[in-house]
Amino acid sequence: MICRLNNQDIDVATNMQKVFYASYSVEAKILKAANFPPLTRSIDQYKFTDTDFYGLKTNKELAGIVEVRRKEFATHIQSLVVHPKYFKQGIASQLMKYVIKQYDSQLIFVETGIDNIPAIKLYEKFGFKQTKQWDADCEIRKVRLEMLSLSSLLLS
Repeated sequence: MICRLNNQDIDVATNMQKVFYASYSVEAKILKAANFPPLTRSIDQYKFTDTDFYGLKTNKELAGIVEVRRKEFATHIQSLVVHPKYFKQGIASQLMKYVIKQYDSQLIFVETGIDNIPAIKLYEKFGFKQTKQWDADCEIRKVRLEMLSLSSLLLS
């Protein structure tokens, strides 16, 4: 079951940090990134943010997390991580479905490293299209993917 995580609780934030770190360690290897900023995120950066966190538990263990920031007409998926122990079990897809259903924005967008093929395939599976590429400060080529919501498509 997917539920909102109380990231201001120190125990919850600590558990979240462990899942993020495990997942981002794998992504850093995929991207061949020596300096990968998500790996240095502090507990306070989890606790004191204006983003929403949702988690999916498997066997009473936090298996995946999606971090979302709602803007006026758009939803930004800040992060979507799955603990490596739960890779290829549909966790990321369940979290994506949840976000798309819960956040009825005109636009949903996400950014990832261009070499993170598993993430790009996931987003494209849900109808996201690549709209922009650039070189980030941390020497990683990034890509932005966007999806117009069904309601905005019906209005156009």
